[in-house]
Amino acid sequence: MKLIKIRRTTRLEKRYTSKMGRLHTNVTYIKKTLLNIIPLQTIHKYRETYYGKIKDCEECVLAK
Repeated sequence: MKLIKIRRTTRLEKRYTSKMGRLHTNVTYIKKTLLNIIPLQTIHKYRETYYGKIKDCEECVLAK
């Protein structure tokens, strides 16, 4: 039985970009979890654009 697992979850978030304005997009989080219950660390988060490209969430400003 593994103690540390990698878990991927997707949720809808509000984002803001300077070119498109306010944007509702699906953001995928990749997290390390202990016993698949307790989250330890967020490894990476990314979103898919309207055109199907994958972008890092560091490019978007959360609130403006």
